[in-house]
Amino acid sequence: MLPLDVLLHASAGTLCVPELWAQGRGAFGGFVTGAMVHALEASAPERPLRSLTAELCGPLLAGDAAVELTVLRAGNAVTTTAIRFLQHGEVQAHGVGVLGKQRMRDRDRVVEHGPGLTPWRDVPVAAIDPSFGPTFAQHFEMRIVRGAPFAGGREPIVEGWVQPKRPGTARDAAYLAACIDCFYPCLFAIEAAPRPMATIAFTFQPFEFSGDPDAPLAYRARMIASESGYCVEFRELWTTEGRLVALNQQTMVIIK
Repeated sequence: MLPLDVLLHASAGTLCVPELWAQGRGAFGGFVTGAMVHALEASAPERPLRSLTAELCGPLLAGDAAVELTVLRAGNAVTTTAIRFLQHGEVQAHGVGVLGKQRMRDRDRVVEHGPGLTPWRDVPVAAIDPSFGPTFAQHFEMRIVRGAPFAGGREPIVEGWVQPKRPGTARDAAYLAACIDCFYPCLFAIEAAPRPMATIAFTFQPFEFSGDPDAPLAYRARMIASESGYCVEFRELWTTEGRLVALNQQTMVIIK
């Protein structure tokens, strides 16, 4: 199996969707958004991704998908580009990326504080039954600190550590997009049994990665609201050194 950074390699033209990275009928959402990020950054050298807003319209199936990029506007410092993944003439995923040059650094700050988790070496790797869990999960190590799935907990909060088993060398925005989508929905922490859910909208902001590239990332997520079969949750990724490296908001549908 190819490492994660090679699998996410995408540009204008064709994306190869691997069979063993499925989540239900289609590809794992983190693979889809990670490939979007890679293609967007490849289209605007020296302008890192600052924000991605994506809609996962349908299942991206194993095989080839067409990749279309449209520059909406390219300014002196910021480029805004639309991206689409198509199969059989249908759009299965659509996104808009905002890519921008570095500006000033005198206002760098993070208001939030890291989750302060139990050190990852003291947390066992979650055992995932391959006959029950999603196919893509075999490629990641997840260590659950809080919010085990289907335990009937009181709060829809999930915390833990995440790391690809074969990450490759890149610790870029595409890598972070894949990692931040690995854990299950926060709703599962208060459910007593599985129920089908799917992400339909995904907003992502990456930040500079610095720290131990071989260590897992601290993960924190919380469901903010749920109504009429749709819920919204916020997710974060932090390095072991306490640096915030990614934020993510997801809108999910509770299928039944």
